[in-house]
Amino acid sequence: MRHKVAHRKLGRTSEHRSALLRNLCTSLIVHERLTTTLEKAKELRPFAERAITLGRRARSADSPEAALHARRLASAYFYSGNTNRIPDGGYKRPRAARTAGVLALDKLFGEVAARFAERPGGYTRIVKLGARKGDGAEMALIELIGSGAKAPHQEEKKEEKRSRLRLFGRKKTGDSAEKEGGAGETKGKSGKATDGKKDKAKK
Repeated sequence: MRHKVAHRKLGRTSEHRSALLRNLCTSLIVHERLTTTLEKAKELRPFAERAITLGRRARSADSPEAALHARRLASAYFYSGNTNRIPDGGYKRPRAARTAGVLALDKLFGEVAARFAERPGGYTRIVKLGARKGDGAEMALIELIGSGAKAPHQEEKKEEKRSRLRLFGRKKTGDSAEKEGGAGETKGKSGKATDGKKDKAKK
């Protein structure tokens, strides 16, 4: 029996599972939504919400030291910023660009913490998307509440599909039908129709 056995192993070792959750959490904060399997989304939800709670705690901290402490704790939920960067200084050594982990941390303690300042928990939403073709894995969409990112509408997808069909000539439009109807009548050098009048003259 699995009494008091929390969390899913996801078929990975502890190091691999930790790296996976940090990667997903970084993408979720930066892009505010992502599509993954249902089991990974359910494991990511409490992991990401603890990081957002640290952002709220830093926003309402009484001292700069407490805010800095919360920021350092939250950095463990993302990939480290410039671990493998080239040391600054020296001849023609450019400064390394900020990676997604640093961008996610800045966004968490800025925009995201301000959005959820008055919300006591429940920062994410999981929407089931059905089974995936191939292996039949249950897919889900996880996103931050109040996210400005919009999903593509089904009507826009249908209109795009119709335009592709017309482009490859599978559906006849009004112009193409008129051209095919007028192709039966041929004209000679004088500009007169030559299909029916010549047969009557021979008779």
